[in-house]
Amino acid sequence: MIIVMKAGAAKKERDEVLKRIKELGYKPHVIHGTTRDVIGAIGDERGKLVLQSIESMHGVESVLPILQPYKLASKEIKKNPSIIHVTDTVAIGGKEIIVMAGPCSVESEQQIIESAIAVKQAGAQMLRGGAFKPRTSPYSFQGMEVEGLKLLCKAREMTGLPFVTEVVNPETVDLVADYADILQIGARNAQNFALLKKVGQLKKPVLLKRGMSMSIQEFLMSAEYIMSEGNQAVILCERGIRTFETATRNTLDLSAIPVLREKTHLPVIADPSHGTGNHHYVAAMSFAAVAAGADGLMIEVHPDPEHATSDGPQSLKPAKFLQLMEKLKIFAEAAGRTV
Repeated sequence: MIIVMKAGAAKKERDEVLKRIKELGYKPHVIHGTTRDVIGAIGDERGKLVLQSIESMHGVESVLPILQPYKLASKEIKKNPSIIHVTDTVAIGGKEIIVMAGPCSVESEQQIIESAIAVKQAGAQMLRGGAFKPRTSPYSFQGMEVEGLKLLCKAREMTGLPFVTEVVNPETVDLVADYADILQIGARNAQNFALLKKVGQLKKPVLLKRGMSMSIQEFLMSAEYIMSEGNQAVILCERGIRTFETATRNTLDLSAIPVLREKTHLPVIADPSHGTGNHHYVAAMSFAAVAAGADGLMIEVHPDPEHATSDGPQSLKPAKFLQLMEKLKIFAEAAGRTV
């Protein structure tokens, strides 16, 4: 249920409402608006009608049911788009298109520093790079782990770029959170509910990638797992779904972007590198994603993709990435955005 407070309601009145929600066995989530607060009461659906009694409390304007199964992620509870502040200068969900770029995996100090400098010079606002890598084959490169996190931190110190990196299991969440600016949940872990709950207990932005065979409702329910634990800073990432088509690695579902923009207040970005699996198609899909309403892009860039330990065929060389960024400004302007 949604409890809408009256404009100008006193803090004491709001606190009494929060206390009553807890007494009734529900978990309150406060969303602060410009003129009034909205409180989401989350819990057992079967007894939600008892919450209707809160409507008679001082400072309460109305109590309304949330129709969608994803409560906190729904636009029913928050109509205005959420803006996720990563640093003082990087915010996802506003007018500026945020580009996260870098190699799939951190391979060496020289590689990640060279990548960070290149993407910064091209105009990217964030660095991406994997320290822990869940791979389909147990014999594939699994990442440099802690040493990779330290190298990402060194690249951040040298360039000023905050970085996003993947966390692959609940046991390493706190470790990765000590280093990273954004925690990424990959497609393979999009329904790893123990992991989703763990990152939901942190006060750090989470980038949630869509699972390979996940419906949009399932995607939003995964976001709900994170948000229900208290972490509202969730960024959704469309990275392609598995279909019968074999010409591309995945089928980048660009239609998911406007659908998500209609259903949720959370920011939505696209990953055209994983979405296509081929560097020839990355630029075109980047432009299309911005036209579809994406708030950002995640693009793989590698100084020597022919010798990359993972995902070389979908990685752009720095020169090609620079060309993409220059042309992206035109599409961003047409969409009423900036880069």
